[in-house]
Amino acid sequence: MSEKIKKNEKAKKQTWRAGNMLYPVPAVMVSCARKGEKPNIITVAWAGTVCSDPAMVSISVRKERYSHDIIKETGEFVINLTTRKLARATDYCGVKSGRDVDKFADMHLTAAPSVKIEAPAIAESPVNIECKVKQVLELGSHDMFIAEVMAVNVDESLLDEKGTLHLSDADLIAYSHGRYYGLGDFIGKFGYSVQKPSKPKSSRKKK
Repeated sequence: MSEKIKKNEKAKKQTWRAGNMLYPVPAVMVSCARKGEKPNIITVAWAGTVCSDPAMVSISVRKERYSHDIIKETGEFVINLTTRKLARATDYCGVKSGRDVDKFADMHLTAAPSVKIEAPAIAESPVNIECKVKQVLELGSHDMFIAEVMAVNVDESLLDEKGTLHLSDADLIAYSHGRYYGLGDFIGKFGYSVQKPSKPKSSRKKK
């Protein structure tokens, strides 16, 4: 028996009480606004894809958060992907309340008009996902807003000459157990585990 196997046999795990330990997760800034009022941003770590056709996403927001009632009343929000350059703003918008501060002004962010909805996007974000709420699930500490994606706005600097999106060039960040991280090295594309190795091209010239 190898030394590695012996060490694995000695490894132990502790069982903790139920909690949210699904990490890493995206750290996104969600922008919203009531008509005639200043727009607001809330940083959300609990966001995800729930359906591909129609394209739908979800965000979960604590009931006491300032943005909660704005999103519930207007039925709209924008998910803005975050980058290393936006890391400080991402954290600030998660710990400060829109009741007390103007987050757009404080973080020198630009409220850009959306295409399909009234809620503004964050111009500095490389990808803005415009969403319209379809259902609100009251779950306890958080309400889950399930929304249909109405439009996606992508920074043209991430597109090549063929129009292909290279999201890895955006330097996106993720959130894991209270900390922000830049995304790591490329490991493989979807389906690489079952992909047949490509045959080497023959160097023999045809006569």
